[in-house]
Parts: sequence; C-alpha cells; structure tokens
Amino acid sequence: MPDLKLVDLLTLESLEKGLYRGQSWDLGFRALFGGQVLGQALSAARQTLPESRIAHSFHSYFLLPGDANKPVVFDVEQVRDGNSFSTRRVKAIQDGKNIFYMTASFQEPEVGLEHQYAEMPNVPDPETLESDIKYFERYIDELPTSLREAIAYHKPIDTRTVQVIDPGKPKIQEPRRFIWMKAQELIGSNVSMNQEILAYASDYHFLATCLQPHGISIRDRNLRIATIDHSMWFHHPFSLDDWLLYCTQSPFTGNGRGLVKGQFFNREGKLVASAMQEGLMRRKGE
Repeated sequence: MPDLKLVDLLTLESLEKGLYRGQSWDLGFRALFGGQVLGQALSAARQTLPESRIAHSFHSYFLLPGDANKPVVFDVEQVRDGNSFSTRRVKAIQDGKNIFYMTASFQEPEVGLEHQYAEMPNVPDPETLESDIKYFERYIDELPTSLREAIAYHKPIDTRTVQVIDPGKPKIQEPRRFIWMKAQELIGSNVSMNQEILAYASDYHFLATCLQPHGISIRDRNLRIATIDHSMWFHHPFSLDDWLLYCTQSPFTGNGRGLVKGQFFNREGKLVASAMQEGLMRRKGE
C-alpha cells in the first residue's frame, strides 16, 4: 500500500467541472476496497457544493468489482439545489465501465426537533483493548499468505474489536459485533472530511457480521461475498481524532443475501451516524 494518509486518499484531483480522479490503495484483496469508493464518491460530490452544505445521507450500489491497481474517475451530476438541500448523483468509472453509483444529499445545518432512541452498549474502553492489527501481527507466521497481505487493511484506521473473532477458527455466535475505531492520523475538525473517512471505515467488518451465526469465516474459499448496496446517515458532527464505537447487527440472511445495520456512538453515548448494507453471500454447492 502506498505511503499515503486517508486525507490524501480522499483529496481528489479535479479534471474539469464535475469530473474528479482518485488514487487507489491495494489492501491485499486485489479488488478495490468498497470503503475507498464510498469515501471518494462522497468527496467528489462535496467538491460541487459550498462548504456550508453538509452531507446528511447517501445511498449507493456497487455494480462491478474495482481494480485496486488503477485510479477511479468520479462523474458528479448536480441533480438539485434547493434553499436547504442539495442532491448529487455520483458515477465511479474504471476502464470506461460504471463500477458504482451513489446518490448523496446535503443540507444547511439547522435547529429542529431532536430525540435519540438508541442506547450505546456497555463495553470495555478502547484503551483496555488490543489493536486488531497487533493481534494479527502476533500470529503472522501462522497466517496464510492472503491473510498476511490483508493486514494492510487495518492500517489507516485503528480498530479494536471488543470480542476478537479469529477468521482461522470460526465459531457460531450471535450476529452482533462491537468495534472501537479512530483514525491513525490527525484529521482535525473539518466536518466533511470526518464524514468521508467514516464512510471509508463503515465498510470495516460490516458484512462479515452476517456470517457469525453460521460459523463461516470471511476467508472461507467456498464463500462468495460482495457488497450490493450501502447507505449511511449522518446525525451529528464528530471527530475521528477520538474513538467512535461501531455497533453492527445482522437481522437477516437468506436468498443468497445478507443484511447488516450499524450505529456509531461517540464516547459520550451520542448516536452520530447510522449505516445499512446488503451483500451477496453464496457458498459453492448451494
């Protein structure tokens, strides 16, 4: 993986009005990491808006696997600009093919009715947990080559899983996972950049939660798993310079698909963002 920071990855080159290019990171999967496309597409949409308009939601579809060794071009369509809201449609292109679509909505911040009917679970503090990458590095000699390469996946974000799940020894357990995460680099207070980095991080271990009640490893050679769609909602400003708790849960798998939902809480228990994803989940012979 190039010696780049997430801020660099999500800072796109402007080719012309509404057209941008982002570089790619090879995280050991050969295919492009979905979180990269999410973050870069949101960044591309933001380039066409005044700084006062902040993303509040996006909905996206992954159409084709991307190539991690090639840049991605983002074509932004300005769908609507109202008094309070703006809508953008983003198309991601590689080799002349559309690999991804996103529709994102932005809003001028305003004061309104507010409630939170979501409770942050009681879990150990992140300082008491080992970083996921240190866990894998400790057993690196025992890992297959594919898993050794995938360690790069953990480098941009410091993730600390509350209940460690060994991909080499999967076991049946409830479809819930709690992960503390924060950026490895200093991000600062820019709301949009923090949103783009959280979009990147929201794809971490997300769909894998669906596999837990089946006792199947994400690295099972008979498994075919891929993201179909991914949506996200931003509720409050947050900073990835401090820890967020990512709580994921899978309410359903079936028909060759898995559904997973996630909630992000800051350390004070405020719900700052939500996400949902559906993915393809097939095993050979089924």
